[in-house]
Amino acid sequence: MKRTTVAKVSEIPPGARRIIVPWKGQAGIGVFNLHGSFYAIRNLCPHRLGPLCTGQLGNTASRDWFPGSDPPAMASEGMSEVIRCPWHLWEFDIKTGQCLVDPSVRVKTYPVTIQDGSVVVECDHENDPATSSESEQDA
Repeated sequence: MKRTTVAKVSEIPPGARRIIVPWKGQAGIGVFNLHGSFYAIRNLCPHRLGPLCTGQLGNTASRDWFPGSDPPAMASEGMSEVIRCPWHLWEFDIKTGQCLVDPSVRVKTYPVTIQDGSVVVECDHENDPATSSESEQDA
């Protein structure tokens, strides 16, 4: 795995995300600051390959919801730990990658460390990110 510096810790405050864009045109990786801890997931929904990390953040347990029915509103009290894919509304736990709609599905997660005040992600060769990125505040 390759280590990639994403940003300074201060550039991704609690409740924010940064999506690092791959140089090979792959899916990319979303890096999230949840309560001061950093997590990284692949920016590709395993359901239908949508841009997962651009989705809405919220606190929800949609285990009783299934695709095809009207989705419940995302609760937003406190720090969001669930991301909802913008294409088909499948929800994933950002910390574990576990799908809340179908427990047999997971999104790929990546190890994140803090080194010298910077957020560093270990990514595999197919998701080697470029230096260009976009950041979004979700607090």
